[in-house]
Amino acid sequence: MHSDLSLRRYDRAHGSHSHEHFQILLGLEGVLELEVAGRGQRIGAGDAWLVPPGERHDFESAHGAHCLVLDTAHPAWAHCASTPAQPQQTRALAGYLATALRHGQPLAARYGPGLLLESWAAAGEPPRVRRRIDWAGLAEWAAAHMDQPLTVADLAQRALLSPSQFAQRCQEAQGLSPMQWLRGLRLDQAQQLRRSGLGVADVAQRTGYRSPSALTAALRRRDRA
Repeated sequence: MHSDLSLRRYDRAHGSHSHEHFQILLGLEGVLELEVAGRGQRIGAGDAWLVPPGERHDFESAHGAHCLVLDTAHPAWAHCASTPAQPQQTRALAGYLATALRHGQPLAARYGPGLLLESWAAAGEPPRVRRRIDWAGLAEWAAAHMDQPLTVADLAQRALLSPSQFAQRCQEAQGLSPMQWLRGLRLDQAQQLRRSGLGVADVAQRTGYRSPSALTAALRRRDRA
């Protein structure tokens, strides 16, 4: 799941937009004036604010402002408040990450998003019980529907998760994206059907490939991998 941590400067130029991801603003220098969904907010040095997906926000800084900005689609941010539960810890972490980014230290960009999420969440909050995914059962269900154009949303609905949550859990559990995992199931089934003596055209139709040649090419790529 992609998360982008960066340093940004804001000035007198007025900006206004919305985006499909979470945006976390952490003030470093100066004051950034925000208006989020009609509510005014000032981000000064040491302040922090979470802008949810889809909320239009206007921004400008009369005298210039520097912020550490995290753009992320991580679903755990949906459970976070607009401001950090542990502001001093988050402020110290933001200062460290900003310095590390200025000096080009790669670990800051890699691990900073996760550290910010941890520091933002409420101290002592009990861990959320994650819904168990029955991967064997899901694979069996997918195998019975291989002739259909299955999507990530279809798999997520079956697992009772959102598409983004399912994608994250699939990467964690299988080391693959949902479509990579599904492609592997399709090819496993195709190889089993071929070994049973079924013709390529019938196998392609049963496993969701648009043509026998597309299936043959996919099997060859797997053999070469």
